Amino acid sequence: MNISSKIMGFSCLLVFLAIGCNSAQKGTTTAKKETSVATKTMVKTPSRPNIIMIMCDDLGYSDVGFNGSKDIKTPNLDALAANGTKFSAAYVPHPFCGPSRAGIMTGRYAHKIGAQFNLPPNSETIGEGIDINEKFFSKVLQESGYKTGLVGKWHLGAVQKYHPNNRGFDDFYGFLGGGHSYFPDDYREKYAQQKANGRKVIFEYLLPLEHNGKEVRENEYLTDALSAQGVRFIDESAKKDSPFFLFMSYNAPHTPLEAKEEDMALYANIKDKKRRTYAAMVHAVDRGVGELVAQLKASGEYENTLIVFLSDNGGRTDRGGTNYPLKEGKGSVFEGGFRVPMFFHWNGVVPAGKTYDSPISALDLYPTFAKLADATIPTTKALDGKDIWNDFMMQKPIRENENIFTMRHRNGYTDVGVRNGEWKAVKVYQQKWKLFNIEDDIEEATDVSANHPTILKELVAQAEAWSKTNIQPRWWHNEKTGVEWKADGMPDFDKTFKLD
Repeated sequence: MNISSKIMGFSCLLVFLAIGCNSAQKGTTTAKKETSVATKTMVKTPSRPNIIMIMCDDLGYSDVGFNGSKDIKTPNLDALAANGTKFSAAYVPHPFCGPSRAGIMTGRYAHKIGAQFNLPPNSETIGEGIDINEKFFSKVLQESGYKTGLVGKWHLGAVQKYHPNNRGFDDFYGFLGGGHSYFPDDYREKYAQQKANGRKVIFEYLLPLEHNGKEVRENEYLTDALSAQGVRFIDESAKKDSPFFLFMSYNAPHTPLEAKEEDMALYANIKDKKRRTYAAMVHAVDRGVGELVAQLKASGEYENTLIVFLSDNGGRTDRGGTNYPLKEGKGSVFEGGFRVPMFFHWNGVVPAGKTYDSPISALDLYPTFAKLADATIPTTKALDGKDIWNDFMMQKPIRENENIFTMRHRNGYTDVGVRNGEWKAVKVYQQKWKLFNIEDDIEEATDVSANHPTILKELVAQAEAWSKTNIQPRWWHNEKTGVEWKADGMPDFDKTFKLD
């Protein structure tokens, strides 16, 4: 049976089981009626746990101890991973941070909602953000009675209607743009200088942090400040009767590479300064995770909290990150661009000491969180992920014979990656399509398309069908890209999906 037949058959089985999934080529699910997503399960799981999603920014696949790092020490993350289940094949929906985060929060590929590019710096000047008709899972949880908090990076719209407090977060402490400088004395001075010089638009990395729309004067190194705010949110939420959801959205180890001297000193043995600074930045995140866990235990919430850890995309190899054994890094449709370190931890519930090897997508978090929260997903909400909880808990394959896509546009061309089971087809820039057995060749070193032309043809056809569900970008990461996009007649998928 070929891949297409398997996908069609599996889709029919899903429909028969009333999961409500249509074709894997589209990869979209829509609820048929307004109903609680808490369906009958084969696994007994406590209902409505607290949920903490900890996300790093540009963290490399191999830059945490639990995923093989030898030079960066992450004891707190490693302890959670060891007492939980690691995912060896976890994918985010895009190799850049803005589209990846948009996909995770909406449960949809960013290309389907016009968010396939990062918002430009100081996006308030264009007034754009993620479509308000796309309900974030934070809103779904909030409407189900969860207290919801976001600490750190947003990058999904800087004007009021796109503000976190209007997208399902009761409490927001952080910054609205795509990044921020780390040392308050430094960024405050630069901010004051630009303001004194009459700059109308001050670079977003220098702007004051905010708490629910009001500027705050932060005095701590940024990563430590965010960790402290996460601790505050847990402490306050634990005193309420309702469960809570906390999105710890660290911007480390995203550039600028800035670390505390005492953390740098711990990595004096690393000769390369970029790598040494990067390591110290990851170390600060790990320290913060330890503080969050300590607060959960002190508040009596540790046993009733699901902790999910991941990165928003691959690490930047030109800025200290490593993605071994994956190929390339941030921005790439090879594995290093969108395959990320990830684990689930829930003491006494999530299996301890396990590794889950079946591919999963961060798009699955939306329906999975909603299911665990006993929340209701609107009938009109399309989703590109699926509730994975039962299959994950039973160590069963989650998306056997279903596709995971990624796509990146650049310089008049489109890069595409599509994985189905053991196979992955890749098209990069001006090169020909290639095929890899990703289970045997995780490094994507050997193109086997000549040996399996039918498999390559089917995967390319399925990726092309998926591309037809995408829409034009609503913005570009800079003005030049927008001009070139129109001049080149992009996305020009006829060129992309041509097999020569």
